[in-house]
Amino acid sequence: MAVIHLVGGEKGGVGKSVVARLLAQYMIDHEIPFIGFDTDRSHGSLLRYYSDYASPTVIDSYESLDTIIEAATEHPEHRILVDLAAQTHHPLAKWMEESGVLELAAELGIPVIYWNVMDSGKDSVDLLNRLLDQFGTRIHYVIVQNQLRDDDFSILEESGAKARAEAVSARSFTLKRLHPPIMTKIDRNSHSFWAARHKAADPGGLGLLERQRLKVWLAHAYEELGKMPV
Repeated sequence: MAVIHLVGGEKGGVGKSVVARLLAQYMIDHEIPFIGFDTDRSHGSLLRYYSDYASPTVIDSYESLDTIIEAATEHPEHRILVDLAAQTHHPLAKWMEESGVLELAAELGIPVIYWNVMDSGKDSVDLLNRLLDQFGTRIHYVIVQNQLRDDDFSILEESGAKARAEAVSARSFTLKRLHPPIMTKIDRNSHSFWAARHKAADPGGLGLLERQRLKVWLAHAYEELGKMPV
C-alpha cells in the first residue's frame, strides 16, 4: 500500500532536508521502493543527493502537486516522499483543501504522514499547534525532535503541544545531533549518506573516525525509524 510522507516544519533551518535525506537512505538500505518529490526550487536536497529517486515539484502549481497523489495511485507498492521547503505550508494546505486531497486519500486508503521537524525553540512549538489546528485528525503525525542545536525540548514538553499531538496518535522521533564538520563535508561533496560512508578515497571525504561517527549516528537513527510508520 502506498503511503505519502510529507517532511515539513515550515520554520527554516530545523533540518527538514536532512530528515528527508535520512528517510530516503533508510528506504534504500531497507529495499523499500519510493518516489521522491522536491519542492525546493533553489537547492533541493533530494534532487541533489538522491537524483535517481526524485523529481521537482512546483509548490504553487496544482497540476504539479497533483502528481504526488497520482504517483501514489499508480505505484501502490511505493512510498511517496515529499521534501517540503520552508514557507511552503500555505500553498500546500491550500491545494489540499481546495482539491479535497485528504478526503480522496482516505477514500483510496492512502495514509498521509506529516513528519514535523522541530528544533528546541518556541517557534517550532507554535508551528506545531498551527498544524494541529489546521489538520486535526485528518493526517498522521511524526514529531521529529532534531537535536541539531541542543537536546533540551522542555519548551515543547511544557507547552502541552506534544501531549495534544499524542492525543491524536502522533509519534515522536528523536534525531541525535551529527558532528557539524561531518555534515559540512557530506554537503560539500554532494554525497548521499551511503557515499559518505564508503567513498573514503574521495578528496575531502570523511576520515576513518568521521565515517565511524556517521555510522553510529545512522545506526541510532535507523533504530528510531524502525519504530516509525515508514
